Amino acid sequence: MLKILDLCLKLGATTLGIIWAASSAIASEPPVAPQPTTLEPINLYNGAESEDPMEQVSNVSQLTDVNPGDWAYESLRALVERYGCISGYPDSLFRGNRSLSRYEFAAGVNTCLKQIEKLLVDTSNVATRQDLESLQRLTQEFQAEISSLRARVDNLETRTEFLENHQFSTTTKLNGEVVVALTGIATGQGPQSSNTIPFGNSREIPRNTVLAARTRLNFDTSFTGEDLLRTRLQSTNLDAYSANTTLVPEGDLRFGAGAFGTGSNQVVIDALFYSFPLGKNTSVVLEANAGASDDFAATINPFIDGDGGSGALTNFATRNPIYYYASGSGLAINHKFGNSAELSLGYLAPNGANPLTSNGLFNGAYGAIAQLLFKPSEKFNLGFYYLNAYNTDNGTGSLNTNLFRATNLPVSTNSYGVGASWQLSPQFLINGWAGYTAARVINTGDADIWNYAIALAFPDLGKEGNLAGIVVGMEPKLSGVSSSLTTAKGIGRDPDTSLHIEGFYQYKVSDNVAITPALVWLTAPNHDERNSDIVIGTIRTTFTF
Repeated sequence: MLKILDLCLKLGATTLGIIWAASSAIASEPPVAPQPTTLEPINLYNGAESEDPMEQVSNVSQLTDVNPGDWAYESLRALVERYGCISGYPDSLFRGNRSLSRYEFAAGVNTCLKQIEKLLVDTSNVATRQDLESLQRLTQEFQAEISSLRARVDNLETRTEFLENHQFSTTTKLNGEVVVALTGIATGQGPQSSNTIPFGNSREIPRNTVLAARTRLNFDTSFTGEDLLRTRLQSTNLDAYSANTTLVPEGDLRFGAGAFGTGSNQVVIDALFYSFPLGKNTSVVLEANAGASDDFAATINPFIDGDGGSGALTNFATRNPIYYYASGSGLAINHKFGNSAELSLGYLAPNGANPLTSNGLFNGAYGAIAQLLFKPSEKFNLGFYYLNAYNTDNGTGSLNTNLFRATNLPVSTNSYGVGASWQLSPQFLINGWAGYTAARVINTGDADIWNYAIALAFPDLGKEGNLAGIVVGMEPKLSGVSSSLTTAKGIGRDPDTSLHIEGFYQYKVSDNVAITPALVWLTAPNHDERNSDIVIGTIRTTFTF
């Protein structure tokens, strides 16, 4: 590189393509990792605004890391002493083995070429025949590299033009997920199906094995590079186990139709929201359809909360059930206090698009959440959250804890939760939560609902990308109820305590395919020991693209 600049100065002209190719080929040592790309002006490399400005040197001896035995010593000496167009760093280093950015190359050439006018005035410095022959020899020597570079640039231009003409969108990216599950109940009893909420009347559950799927297509659009418009198309044909009270919501799978729902294989817009920054530390989320708390608030359950496609298999094990009190259309705000804390606020209405009486955003069912998350370190998170809701259920736990469905009366709830996660090592993380809900059936009576869980996650177990998980907890349980509610609706406290025990091992077949065998064990379904234990087996295969 230095030798070529020397020759070019003698000639008074240069060919940038030859210089660039030759500088790459002459290097005797492999280049160091390239510096991060920057769009700062060229003068940052020469001027005082740079954090590490270069200074003009008048003698090669000023460069302490340049020795007479270096292969480029003579060329560097000539450029310094004869032409005065080489700069060094303030620490008297030349840093000759450092990779060269395009800005620095342009700045160096520009400085040297400024000497051309002076050289042209003094004819004694005009290039000799030997100089011309050396330059011609270099041109011929690197002709193949220059031709190859031109061909590669032409090829890239052709490919770029093709992609621009055939791209899906300049602003939208498509990604998808397909979950295929082979699942069934191995053993157990569930509550008797009837028009009233049953107590202890159990029946055998069908031992059917089913093969079902959930398909999602996400169209992620960004207009500024910092915002996100997500349009999700989804279809599912897996009926929830609780759809016809065949099984309590305790066993509902996360990738199924949802609590009390049925799969129909219809393609619907499952999620539609727009998030954008408001200042440096604040973001706003507008939820148009099927919004959920995890769209704007961390659920403090790393690895385990995979929304059905990865991680836990059931709704309960995915996150604290009180998060499910808030869903639908609405508005949310998230504000970060540096790297140590963040505040999330959200308001969602499940019937926000319904214009009929006792519906809409503010005249019907809703869920409002406030969460304060503390992050003392990257490995430890602690969160406190509160949800106020009206006419919504959490969709997990015993049938009695879903009071709006159970009583068909207006229900108001105030829920309080705490959650924490601690990554003790790269291969082991522990999560936990506890939640309490104070419920009031309007003009009828009150009830207390509790839940808790602890989860262990083992990332990269056996292979990078794998994940093993164990979740043990108590799904929402009606632990206390007023006598007026029992008298009016026959709702009594849950007599026993059922444990939800779930284990899974997610095996990464490739970057796009994962297979997860899992077992879910409910020790006393519906928090009633008169119902025999239920065991659900599942093999989930997840495809992502």
